[in-house]
Amino acid sequence: MADLPTKARVVIIGGGVIGCSVAYHLTKKGWKDVVLLERKQLTSGTTWHAAGLIAQLRATANMTKLAKYSQELYGSLEEETGVATGFKRCGSITVALTEERREEIYRQAAMARAFGVEVEEISNERVAEMYPHLNLEDVKGAVYLPLDGQGDPANIALALAKGAKQRGALVKERVKVTDIVKSGRKVTGVDWVSDDGSDSGHIECDMIVNCAGMWGHEVGRKAGVNVPLHACEHFYIVTENIDGLTQLPVLRVPDECAYYKEDAGKILLGAFEPNAKPWAMDGIPDSFEFDQLPEDFDHFEPILEAAVNRMPMLAEAGIHTFFNGPESFTPDDAYHLGLAPEMDNVWVAAGFNSIGIQSAGGAGMALAEWMDTGSKPFDLGDVDISRMQPFQGNKKYLFERSKETLGLLYADHFPYRQKDTARGVRRTPFHHHLMANGAVMGELAGWERANWFANEGQERAYQYSWKRQNWFENSAAEHRAVRENVGMYDMSSFGKIRVEGPDAMAFMNYIGGGDYDVPVGKIVYTQFLNHTGGIEADVTVTRLSETAYIVVTPAATRLADQTWMMRHQGGFNVVLTDVTAGEGVLAVMGPNARKLLEKVSPNDFSNAVNPFGTAQEVEIGLGLARVHRVTYVGELGWEIYASADQAGHIFETLFDAGQDLGLKLCGMHMMDSCRIEKGFRHFGHDITCEDHVVDAGLGFAVKVDKGSDFIGREAVVHRKEFGPKSRLVQFKLTDSEPLLFHNEPIIRDGEYVGYLTSGNYGHTLGGAIGLGYVPCEGEKAADVLASTYEIDVMGTKVRAEASLKPMYDPKSERVKV
Repeated sequence: MADLPTKARVVIIGGGVIGCSVAYHLTKKGWKDVVLLERKQLTSGTTWHAAGLIAQLRATANMTKLAKYSQELYGSLEEETGVATGFKRCGSITVALTEERREEIYRQAAMARAFGVEVEEISNERVAEMYPHLNLEDVKGAVYLPLDGQGDPANIALALAKGAKQRGALVKERVKVTDIVKSGRKVTGVDWVSDDGSDSGHIECDMIVNCAGMWGHEVGRKAGVNVPLHACEHFYIVTENIDGLTQLPVLRVPDECAYYKEDAGKILLGAFEPNAKPWAMDGIPDSFEFDQLPEDFDHFEPILEAAVNRMPMLAEAGIHTFFNGPESFTPDDAYHLGLAPEMDNVWVAAGFNSIGIQSAGGAGMALAEWMDTGSKPFDLGDVDISRMQPFQGNKKYLFERSKETLGLLYADHFPYRQKDTARGVRRTPFHHHLMANGAVMGELAGWERANWFANEGQERAYQYSWKRQNWFENSAAEHRAVRENVGMYDMSSFGKIRVEGPDAMAFMNYIGGGDYDVPVGKIVYTQFLNHTGGIEADVTVTRLSETAYIVVTPAATRLADQTWMMRHQGGFNVVLTDVTAGEGVLAVMGPNARKLLEKVSPNDFSNAVNPFGTAQEVEIGLGLARVHRVTYVGELGWEIYASADQAGHIFETLFDAGQDLGLKLCGMHMMDSCRIEKGFRHFGHDITCEDHVVDAGLGFAVKVDKGSDFIGREAVVHRKEFGPKSRLVQFKLTDSEPLLFHNEPIIRDGEYVGYLTSGNYGHTLGGAIGLGYVPCEGEKAADVLASTYEIDVMGTKVRAEASLKPMYDPKSERVKV
């Protein structure tokens, strides 16, 4: 193939809608030498058979921003390229058949208002006007988004490809990448072969983008990176022509797992059923191109039966097409985007969980911006590929999890909902001790974590609801134990990164905003910042020796945080090691925490010897441990680090000694309700890479005068001088009944100004608590607090008190007793 170059700046692998979008946006940025290779024909994997629903509202503000961008792009592509995308704004309706679902869609409508998406809660009468063919007898509520739309998936991809080619990209069909050549942490090029096997070659390149869709896992392995996804069978039917059928809004009936789309006088009925069928466990056939999978009418029949009841005219309409085609799904139903942590020039955009068309425009734009500047354009934590854990690439794990993830798209999105499949992979040293004492486990990053403890005789399972769930009072009792007496909970899942070497202190002072030139045993609460002052990581750093530190990270971000450190290691002579699994960690917290430790150890835990913010080596029972006097719940307490071999003994010693004191085992829900009362930030919710550390109220942790430069210093100095552009405010609802989760809109003096970044119930403060940013450029703190605030909970405005200081123990006197 004489027209294939031997060198390129970037090789994009995969010519579905996302590969075409990445090529389009890179060339829009002015990139030259962009090559896209497609193994068969453009769109021939999953793009060609997509339903083409293009919604605006997603689960977070930034995902919504990307979906809105996709819509705007598809609306303008035809003018630019001459290729009709079929995009039209027909609106969409979602109906609820239960009270719980009604609360969900009304909460989503409130969230839409906060994100600037046009939305309306509508009556059944309005639904009937817009959708006269529906049976509405059991519909409990409905929401209408007038700007939602639909489009032609294949033509959207072809329009993007044409736009890329017009700006100089080479888009080559029937060329398969057979191998990816690597040197250290970099890809140097790709080997290719033509579809008929008559020609082959090698392209040297600066980087690759894995846009291989359901082949993404396989291509990732070739590149030395982990891209966890699995193909599932996805079913829909298309009716024969229905007389008199005109343009209708897209209709979603999630309680029946169904969506409906009018298309050229026919109805397309698709499903996201709860027990999906994974496909191609042993690999995708090499010949796959525009293929359909075998029909399985028995699998689809329950969906169709419900649909005929919902839309009786379907009983009369013949079925023109029964379609079954593969789609790829990820372990958490969020797509994969960004720079793979295992390599320094392998980018990923894959695993779109049936929302590839509505996501592709925005995802391509965001990735191109990130590739062009080297920095994320805004927080992409929901989809950043570095959130995935290495074990999640395990094929059996992906097979088992994908049975559930397809159906979760239309399942009730209850707060605190836990996945049911592929569980039990990562367990802490205390797992069996906790289970023996009534623990109810949740899962995060594969870790089994005790979220709450059931009482004797109580069912050890979640009963989900948007109201107070069955564990609410259990968690309240755990909360009270920590506030009034003493509680113990497992923190072993939190990441632990050891930084060691002659340059350890200098490296820490460069990567982090704190001052790490401290005595051995000192603990520094700190952030790793980017060049704009945004927060890349929120960690505690303990100096273990002259040349060693331990960095404790949130459980879900250990890989991302270690990758950030490694990519900024430069010439510093240090070694970074993940030691998470080497130690079990028990937090002993509450006014009687010292009393408990003194019962099991001869060491001194007084303020004189072990003040707040210090660690010491101690004896506990017959073993040894390291205790860190810090807290994430706002009480006197210690985190006890024990090597994995002694962890069980140390648990038993503490647990037995605590019986006289009324020690209570506690879970992660308690930790979250206590931390939000204290106004402690939650990384990924309250603080992200786009939230400036000063706006987040964490400027105190950044030491601009420590005598050495660090990443983000200039941005912090500037913001400290000119003042925050927004402030993270703590809110408490004055009505003690409603619950807050996150994304509820903040109303300031009658105007929508933002949304809550996190929420929980403050059992001590006596109401739901939320944190959220209030824009306030040029305002003083007093101006922010002088306003009146309400929070929109499911369409009802609830009055809220606001504070910039923690509402609980504002001077932190309790942690220092």
